Amino acid sequence: MRASEVARGWRMQTVWTVLVVALWLPSLITSEAKSYEATEAGPKKDVYMVVFDQMPIVTYNGKILGLRGTSKYFSERWRKAHKRAHISDLVKKYNAYLVKHQDQILTEFFGYEDCEKVYRYTHLVNGVALFLTADEAERLAKHPRVVRVQKSYKVFKSTVHTPEYLGLPKGVWSQCGGPTGAGEGMIIGIVDTGIDPTHPSFTARGQKPYGPLRKFRGRCDVGPGFPRGSCNGKIIGARFFNAAAKKGGFNASLHFASPLDGDGHGTHTASTAAGNHGVPVIVNGANYGSASGVAPRARLAVYKALFRFIGGFIPDVIAACDQAVADGVDILSLSLGPNSPPGGSSSTFLNVLDIALLNAVKANVLVVQAAGNGGPYAKTVTSFSPWVLSVAAGVDDRTFRNTITLGNRQIIKGTGLAPATRGAGLYPLILAQDAVQGSGDPSLSPSDCQSPKLYNKLLVRGKILICTYSFDYVYGGSTMQQLVKTVQSLEAAGVALVVDSDVSGGKYEPIPLAVPAIVFPTSADSNTLLAYYNRYTKKDRSGKILTFGATAKIGNGLTVTYTRSVQQVALFSSRGPNVKDFNFNEADILKPNVMAPGYLIWGAWTPIGTDNPAFTGQRFAMISGTSMATPHVAGLAAMLKWKYPKWSPAALASAMTTTADVEDRFKRPLLAQNPSPDAYPLLEKATPFDMGGGALNINAAMNPGLIFEAGYLNYVRFLCSMSTPREVLGATKTACAGVAGKPTDLNIPSITFANLVGTAHVPRTVTNVAPIAEKYTISITNAPDFVITANPAVFTIGVGVRNKQTILFTVRATKASQASSFARITFTGSLGHVIRVPVSVVNKRLR
Repeated sequence: MRASEVARGWRMQTVWTVLVVALWLPSLITSEAKSYEATEAGPKKDVYMVVFDQMPIVTYNGKILGLRGTSKYFSERWRKAHKRAHISDLVKKYNAYLVKHQDQILTEFFGYEDCEKVYRYTHLVNGVALFLTADEAERLAKHPRVVRVQKSYKVFKSTVHTPEYLGLPKGVWSQCGGPTGAGEGMIIGIVDTGIDPTHPSFTARGQKPYGPLRKFRGRCDVGPGFPRGSCNGKIIGARFFNAAAKKGGFNASLHFASPLDGDGHGTHTASTAAGNHGVPVIVNGANYGSASGVAPRARLAVYKALFRFIGGFIPDVIAACDQAVADGVDILSLSLGPNSPPGGSSSTFLNVLDIALLNAVKANVLVVQAAGNGGPYAKTVTSFSPWVLSVAAGVDDRTFRNTITLGNRQIIKGTGLAPATRGAGLYPLILAQDAVQGSGDPSLSPSDCQSPKLYNKLLVRGKILICTYSFDYVYGGSTMQQLVKTVQSLEAAGVALVVDSDVSGGKYEPIPLAVPAIVFPTSADSNTLLAYYNRYTKKDRSGKILTFGATAKIGNGLTVTYTRSVQQVALFSSRGPNVKDFNFNEADILKPNVMAPGYLIWGAWTPIGTDNPAFTGQRFAMISGTSMATPHVAGLAAMLKWKYPKWSPAALASAMTTTADVEDRFKRPLLAQNPSPDAYPLLEKATPFDMGGGALNINAAMNPGLIFEAGYLNYVRFLCSMSTPREVLGATKTACAGVAGKPTDLNIPSITFANLVGTAHVPRTVTNVAPIAEKYTISITNAPDFVITANPAVFTIGVGVRNKQTILFTVRATKASQASSFARITFTGSLGHVIRVPVSVVNKRLR
């Protein structure tokens, strides 16, 4: 999900749903792809994904080709073969079989007519993407060898300080070879808008040489703006996928038929996950410190499937994920998602993308996905499945304070990333409306300062111009970039921005400005400045200015302040409860899962980037969103994978979610931002629906003590508990075995009930990953309307074959309630390990 997406819910449309250009940029996402109008050649067509009945490469069990059936011998042989897929005769033979099988079905259906294939999938999904009419799609869905036909839908894009804020330099990096070694040998796959290969965050010059990695099987596409040599070892591979986008507005001159990033979003996320250490961040000539990715030595494999202006289409995204897993990435980072549960299946968990990601997990690849930017409203999470680690966005402790000193020695506090006025002297103040000359352009508000032609340059020159940050800035009619141009053209000494309401002020997010500037986001501070100006500015009876007596000087806003506060859940970050279908029925799965910094994050940028106009022409940008939080988690996952190479995706996810912070250093609960009538968000106690397990604690995650383990067959059993055996078999090519059980049986580090009736029993099994035995005591913080008990409540867990312990939790409703309520289970170890399991219940009935 894009850093700059609009903060909006699916069910509530209020003033908080406005487009905030350059900060929470628009997420104009539709649940289905664009339809392409009929032409003289025939009716309109759309891209459809067609899934066939044979299993894809990652789930192949050997039956079809007679390779020792489903025996353990074959499974191990196939696992090893999959790692060497580019040379494996087994993989090649089965891939050829799938292609032949696909073509036979399509030939049977279409006859000898040409069938326009958009993509062919064999690795994570056995299927194709076709350009079909609605009638053709409906008929093809009835073919006995076809298990699903799903219409394409769109997806959109959902650091200087954060490494220090997360404690990397003195913590994890010191365990991983320092900042120049952290993440060594790990490959993070970035499915996004591409990458700028010329950026210093990705250069191999001056770095320890990047040798070849035998496990990587990808390649480097060459195209416009992406010449040979762009993949330099740091960037280990780069591909682009635009076959579906071609049907939805792809323009080679705008979007580049290559891995080149023309948007900026992909370059930013890649640098946050694995950008080089110590890269100077210079914007508008000011140095904002040095940037570093979370895993600065990790490699980047880039898969461009999203494009500037048009976003992306799910067939391209699935093709990118399919290729990434086939290439051998360790972690898959997806800062993207739809705007609502995708149609085409009875369950959010059975849609084609989520099943493809399930197969990625089967191939031992952890998938990290942005939770979405639809907050602060409920049921807005756009990452659904328990096998995907969904990331919420937090606000860290960095503030951008500034002051203005008035001629009467009064000091008003404001905000802004801008230089001070020159020298120690004071400058006259002038209100924009008082500097207007002539009638000007009637479409422009004089107070917004968007055109220098509106003002008398002789009056403004050398003065501090007072302008208004109105809703025209919020909705995109006015921009900070044009404000700067106006100030420069008029040769003003600087600019002070007041607000016309606390609501508009609450929408302001600091961006670096090239001129002395300060913003007052509250009506109170704005009125203080205006009252001073009016008091000392003398006018005649007609309103003509006689003398400008108000003076001021703007302080240095380039000095950043750190409060040492813990994260708050960002206002725009999507909230639970999770949903299980297109009708928004609640699921027994917690989302989001964990929170990481995602507000005003510095990262690499491409000068041709369009995602945020505020940084056009720059090499770095500071943007917000769950998109920015996601690569923080992907980078940590790469370091965890480096330390624990045999851990499963579930183990990696468990380590990060169970060790997350839920309190600040004073033992106060974390807070979540919610709407308020003034300039600042209302802060309320954060719940698991806001932040999942809590705020990412990288150092604790590297030594979790206990983990909750789950694998592919556990996830299939989960699907069987809520879907028909036929649906599950069609989606996963794995039959439901025995009694399906309940969704809450899935061994994940959370307990969630959409509808708790009376008493329920929930088993959970923990695995000791510490090198020695440890005694654990379970404590429970209960909710007012349900109670949890644990059996056993105290246990000692060993190592080796005795490193597992099953606990049976009993959850009992004590009061009927429709309100969401929450509890927390804490495992406290005798050696200092502490893990936490959030519990959430929506509907409670006594019986």
